[in-house]
Amino acid sequence: MLAPNGSSEAALVARDVWKQYVMGDVVVNALRGIDLELPQGQFAVLLGASGSGKTTLLNLAGGLDAPTQGSLAVCGHELSGMSDSELTEFRRCMVGFVFQMFNLVPTLTALENVRLVAQLVGDGAHAERVLVDVGLEDQLHYLPAQLSGGQQQRVAIARALVKRPKLLLADEPTGALDAETGRRVVSQLWETSREAGMTVMMVTHHAAFAAIGDTVVRLRSGEVVEATEHEAQHPSTVEF
Repeated sequence: MLAPNGSSEAALVARDVWKQYVMGDVVVNALRGIDLELPQGQFAVLLGASGSGKTTLLNLAGGLDAPTQGSLAVCGHELSGMSDSELTEFRRCMVGFVFQMFNLVPTLTALENVRLVAQLVGDGAHAERVLVDVGLEDQLHYLPAQLSGGQQQRVAIARALVKRPKLLLADEPTGALDAETGRRVVSQLWETSREAGMTVMMVTHHAAFAAIGDTVVRLRSGEVVEATEHEAQHPSTVEF
């Protein structure tokens, strides 16, 4: 069984990773020989235009898809040799997901949505604490339809965090939000990464987000064209 607090020097190590999709006679190379290493505990921003390979790389890191070629290790676990059941366990224990669409269960309250995931890792009591941490102590018993977009996204973040993942993957988490709400949501992710020592990989096409990343990875046509580390700024200080 995978341990959620497993250790490794790097959160992600990709070596010559290719991802091909075959559609009839057409072969699409979504990723082309990716080489990338991300240290643990960093906030990594993945930048690039639509079709650059950002989401594909995120899906591979989360064990949602498999490389066509190459090796990919996440938090010390080599994914390419895992069975379906091992990948399911890996996703359950090691990874949290936050997407552009909130994907909440509409008939469950905020607390019930988070508790549903918490129970999968045997810590249902932790659900309320996490919702309080993201500022929703007054909305615990609200249904998604009773919450604003920003509040729904914070429920989604709490649902991801309740597992105490080593790696959190966020795919355009501000895409359905206005600028100010998006800033608050990203600030929550950024601060949680710092407090918990959790690695975050956030996909975006907004270049302004580069300022908040410890590592900024720029992709183009399935290739990493630049990966740089620098001193990250708090999201509250950046003009998005």
